[in-house]
Amino acid sequence: MEIESPEDVVKTLTPTVRCNGTPPTPALREGPYYKPDTPLRTSFRGDVDGGVPMLLHGTVRTPDGEPIGGTLLDFWQVGDAGVYDGDGFRLRGHQFADAEGRWRLETVLPAMYPGRTRHVHVKVQPPGGAVLTTMLYFPGERRNHLDKYFRPECLMEVRETPEGWDAAFTFVLEV
Repeated sequence: MEIESPEDVVKTLTPTVRCNGTPPTPALREGPYYKPDTPLRTSFRGDVDGGVPMLLHGTVRTPDGEPIGGTLLDFWQVGDAGVYDGDGFRLRGHQFADAEGRWRLETVLPAMYPGRTRHVHVKVQPPGGAVLTTMLYFPGERRNHLDKYFRPECLMEVRETPEGWDAAFTFVLEV
């Protein structure tokens, strides 16, 4: 199958479903670096020179496993230098899940920085619903247990590929 657009990639991904009795994704602190009004986009890779490529993808579902299409996902993170962009929108952006609740973001592996383990911030809002602010974490990181905000329920399924990292997560929301 030839992939010609980001939408084509979303259609080819097999979502990781962690529902059917799974509690909703927990809320975590926003932190001091959130910026509203981010651009609509599915790739942050043009924002930085270098860095390890990472494809972050997944679905948004109810606790019963039903997809929640049209969900807003607003991401922000650091790059390999461990610094948030305070002036513009580098490594920041929002998108909407498709009708099957699928989403994808081309980005780079975030660095660890003092006091924090490796993570990605996200706000998730289903159509007409409340905003969930949370963070996604990487399994096996040596500083996970030292990060006071770390929640094992927010661990992504991560694997290394020849192209970089592939990270998957299913957001479970009460609607």
